[in-house]
Amino acid sequence: MTTAAQTPAVPTEAVTAAPAHLGRTDRLLPVWILLAMGLGLLLAVVAPGVGDLLHAFSIGSVSVPIAVGLLVMMYPVLAKVRYSDARAVAGDRRLLVSSLLLNWLVGPALMFALAWVFLPDLPEYRTGLIIVGLARCIAMVLIWNDLACGDREAAAFLVAVNSVFQVLAFAALGWFYLQVLPAWLGLATTSAEFSIGAITASVLVFLGIPLVAGYLSRRIGEATRGRAWYEGRFLPRVGPFALYGLLFTIVLLFALQGRQVIDRPLDVVRIALPLLAYFAVMFAAGIATGRLAGLSYARTATLAFTAAGNNFELAIAVAIGTFGATSGQALAGIVGPLIEVPALIALVYVALWLRPRLFG
Repeated sequence: MTTAAQTPAVPTEAVTAAPAHLGRTDRLLPVWILLAMGLGLLLAVVAPGVGDLLHAFSIGSVSVPIAVGLLVMMYPVLAKVRYSDARAVAGDRRLLVSSLLLNWLVGPALMFALAWVFLPDLPEYRTGLIIVGLARCIAMVLIWNDLACGDREAAAFLVAVNSVFQVLAFAALGWFYLQVLPAWLGLATTSAEFSIGAITASVLVFLGIPLVAGYLSRRIGEATRGRAWYEGRFLPRVGPFALYGLLFTIVLLFALQGRQVIDRPLDVVRIALPLLAYFAVMFAAGIATGRLAGLSYARTATLAFTAAGNNFELAIAVAIGTFGATSGQALAGIVGPLIEVPALIALVYVALWLRPRLFG
């Protein structure tokens, strides 16, 4: 992954400066991702038993192979974070309030509206999309933010805040958007019971472990060898593993779910349309909100990507645990990351294109 250069901090914003363009390896990332997607689909077709084999390695609602891929992906990014600068992020009320509004008010409401507009006749897929909208991103967003030269400290802080809200608010929001709000609007309601244990496990595994590992790496590395060694020698060595973990995770996702995608292509298209609209609108809302709030490019990019991304691991686990592995709700959750990965990679390029035009 590209290692961003550091510049002196601006008051109230610990801005992490970064090059306006992707490095050579990262410029080819869409190619690597397409190859990983193709490899996953190929495995799903020529070795259909691989999906059952991977499903066998699960602990509760957590898929161990996917967890390993995500942990390898997230650790280098979180190891880069300067945790001593987190205080400045926590004190930025514009960023925090904007993020909370976009993630927990605008995002779920937008997905609810899009699900009903695009899938009025498909209640299972509609419910699955609403669940995706409730699961705010706490994992892959760190990769997209890093590629777009966003503020690493801000991203780490915001995903931590999202993880807390996820545990506290997910079940209540699910009840509101599946039962209360549809009843108010005279629409069909859906009854669902969400496992707080599954939600908590997802947060602890997919964020807690790599966050603690990244924090301890920096504290121990700087204390024993100094910041110059840590950022000049250690981080360049572990940095490439973020890309390896991302590609490994994508191969697994497509190998696990590729058969359903191939067998039901029209359904996948129906689910993909509202998802694409969602990513585009939430990203644009994040950019616009950051500009109106007077945030720097780095923090605006972080705001936009944390608003546009979703916690697909949690959405899939909840859908399968509540409605079953072969349900339409589960398929909608599965399609989520398959569309999100290429969509947010495209938005990385959009963000870098907008940087000099909107922020100088």
